[in-house]
Amino acid sequence: MPRPISQKQGSPNDFQTPISAVKPLLPFLNKEWLVWEPAMGKGNIVKFLNNCNYKTIGSDILYDHDFLTWEPEKFDCIITNPPYSIKQQFLERCYELGKPFALLLPLTTFETKKRQKLFRDNGVEVLFLPERVRFETPSGRKEDESSPWFSTAWFCWKLNLPKQMYFYEEDNKHEEFI
Repeated sequence: MPRPISQKQGSPNDFQTPISAVKPLLPFLNKEWLVWEPAMGKGNIVKFLNNCNYKTIGSDILYDHDFLTWEPEKFDCIITNPPYSIKQQFLERCYELGKPFALLLPLTTFETKKRQKLFRDNGVEVLFLPERVRFETPSGRKEDESSPWFSTAWFCWKLNLPKQMYFYEEDNKHEEFI
């Protein structure tokens, strides 16, 4: 059976995460955790976390591991930039798995009653980024990266952010990782 377009490489959902978007999560990740990145695409998040001495597992439906139906034998936390067309399913699955997570999602994630109920029932922490993320786009053209049209934030659970709504400020603390 062919994959839906939302799950194919080069689809409108194929936005690769730059390390600048992952850097704000570092202070909230336990170095002992095994971090699972279930929508890894090209592997930007996995490579960055590995370079920062975190243990990771990367998987993707592109490589026959569908996050909605598969999980590794062991993992402690989920960090991913999921396909936005199925963000509801990713959120539901993360809560179901019961592990700390951070999903990079558009701020429009707050807009539906179903997701609002999910957040009310389970809780959510939001790590707001200081600027819009310049994703690596399917076209690979630099001009696409320079003008993002939507804002994103890390929607987290059990990462113990200092506040439920945390606004990240650049402090050069992790400058060596850039």
